[in-house]
Amino acid sequence: MSAPSDTGSTQLGAGVNSVVIVGGGTSGWMCAAAIARMAPPDTSITLVESEEVGVIGVGEATIPPLIEFNEFLGLDENDFLRECQGTFKLGIEFVDWFKLGDRYFHPFGFYGRDTPEFAFHQLWLRLKALSDEGEAPADLPGEISQYNLCAVAARLGRFSPPQGGGDAILSTMRHAYHFDAMRYGRMLRRYAEQRGVRRVEGLVERVEQHPDHGTIQSVTLRCGEVLAGDLFIDCSGFRSLLIEGAMGSDFVDWSHYLPCDRAIALPTTGSGAPDPFTRATADRAGWRWRIPLQARTGNGYVYSSAFVDEGEVHRRLVEGAEGEALADPRPLRFRTGHRRAFWKKNCVAIGLAGGFIEPLESTSIHLTQMGIQRLINLWPGRGCNPAEIAHYNRVMTSDYERVRDFIVLHYSATERDDTAFWRYVGNMEIPDTLAEKLEIFRGSGRVIPSPEDLFTPHSWLAVMLGQGVGPRTYDALVDRVPESTLIHNMGLLREAVGKTAAALPAHQDYIRRYCASDNGLRESSGG
Repeated sequence: MSAPSDTGSTQLGAGVNSVVIVGGGTSGWMCAAAIARMAPPDTSITLVESEEVGVIGVGEATIPPLIEFNEFLGLDENDFLRECQGTFKLGIEFVDWFKLGDRYFHPFGFYGRDTPEFAFHQLWLRLKALSDEGEAPADLPGEISQYNLCAVAARLGRFSPPQGGGDAILSTMRHAYHFDAMRYGRMLRRYAEQRGVRRVEGLVERVEQHPDHGTIQSVTLRCGEVLAGDLFIDCSGFRSLLIEGAMGSDFVDWSHYLPCDRAIALPTTGSGAPDPFTRATADRAGWRWRIPLQARTGNGYVYSSAFVDEGEVHRRLVEGAEGEALADPRPLRFRTGHRRAFWKKNCVAIGLAGGFIEPLESTSIHLTQMGIQRLINLWPGRGCNPAEIAHYNRVMTSDYERVRDFIVLHYSATERDDTAFWRYVGNMEIPDTLAEKLEIFRGSGRVIPSPEDLFTPHSWLAVMLGQGVGPRTYDALVDRVPESTLIHNMGLLREAVGKTAAALPAHQDYIRRYCASDNGLRESSGG
C-alpha cells in the first residue's frame, strides 16, 4: 500500500476537511489508521461506534498482503504478533474437499521457479508424463507440493521469513498471519487516536442528507450529538447503515454460487504447538475452520442453512474441536455478494458494509484493505468526481468477482456426492469467467495471469490440482529441455527444498524467540 502516485506526497489532497467513519471493528479502525497516516494535520477524522453493537472478530486468518498494510502504517511485525497473540501462516490445508479422505495444501510462495519461457509446473507436468510412461524414476516427479518451500515447511511445523535473493530457495517463502482480530482492532485504535482520530461512543439514529443532491451532511446519534462531515465511510458491517439505509445501494446476491449463509465460531484452548497453517475441513453442508493462535485456537463451522439445521452444526463443531471451550459457540449470519455501488456520492462502504465472500481463503480483511487503498489513491480532495467514483466501483466489483471465482472453484470441482449440499455445488452453474479459466487449464495446463489478480497462478494451480482438475497434456515448449537434464535438475530441486525446510526453526521456537505474547505461547507452551 502506497501514497497516491500522482502527487508523490505522503499527504492526501486538500478539500475533504472532515471524515466521519461509522462503525469500528477491524475495518473501521483500519480505515481510521490509514487515513490518519495520510491526512494533512488539519483533517478532522471521527469514528463513531457503540459497545452495544457486537464486532465480528473470531480469530482471523489472513493472506500475505496484510504485511504491506502493516508496513505502510509502520508497524513492526514482531510487535504486532506479540500484541495480537499471532502466529504465522504458510497456507491452508484442505481436508475432504475433492473427495472423502483426500487432502491437499494451498501454500503461499512459489512452486520451483518460473522462467521467461514457461512456468515451472509445466516441467513438473512433463516429468509426470515421463514417469507415467516409465521413462523417469518411479519416485519422480512426486507431489508438486514437494517443490514448494512453504508447503514442505508447513508439513514439518517449521517457519522462517524469506531471506536472500536471486536463486536462494529461502527467498521463495511467503507468509501471512493468524491473530486475534479484537486485539488488532485495539492496536489500530491506539495508533489512530495517537494521530488525532476522535472516537465517539454512540449509536447512529438518523442520517441527514442534502435535500437537492442527496449527499450525506451529518449523522445524529441516539444521545443527540450531531456529527457533520465532508466524507462518510460506512464500516457498520452487515447492517450497512449508510450505503444501503441512506444511499439505497442495492445488493448483488451471489448465494446461487456460494450457498453458505451461516457460521458458528468457537474458541478453545490451544493443544500443543501451533501449526503454521489454517485447516479447512469439508463437512456435510459446509466446512470447519481451525486457526491456531498463541493462546487459543479459533474453530468454526461455515454452512448453508438450506441443507442443515443449526443444532447439527453445533454438535459437529463441538465434537470436532480440540481443547476446552473458552466461550459459548457464537452464531453468525451473512450474505455472499456485494453492493452494486461501493461508493455513492460522498459515502464509501468498506469491509462487510460493502460486501462479503465467505472466509474460506481468508480474503475478508484483504478486501477491506483494497477498499481503503483504492479510496486513498482516488481521494476526493476537491470534491467527489463522478468518473473517479465510477472507476472505484468498477475495480472493486472486479476485485470481488475474481475472489468469488476462486472460492467457487473449491466447491464446484469436487467428486463428493454423499450429501445434498455437495450434489448441489458439484452440479451448479459456475461463472463464465471461472469456466473459461478451467477450460484453458484442462487443455495444456496453462494458467493465464492477470496483473489485478489477488491469487497468483501458483495459488490457482494448487487448488485446481488439489480439487482434481488436471490438464490433458502440457505446454509443448518444455520438450526443448533434454529428458536427462529435466530428471536430474528436478531431483536436485526437490531435495534442496526438503533440506532447506528441515533446517528451519520450529514454528513455536521462532515465535518464542521473536514475538511471544506474555500470556500467549510462553504461558501455554511453558516456554
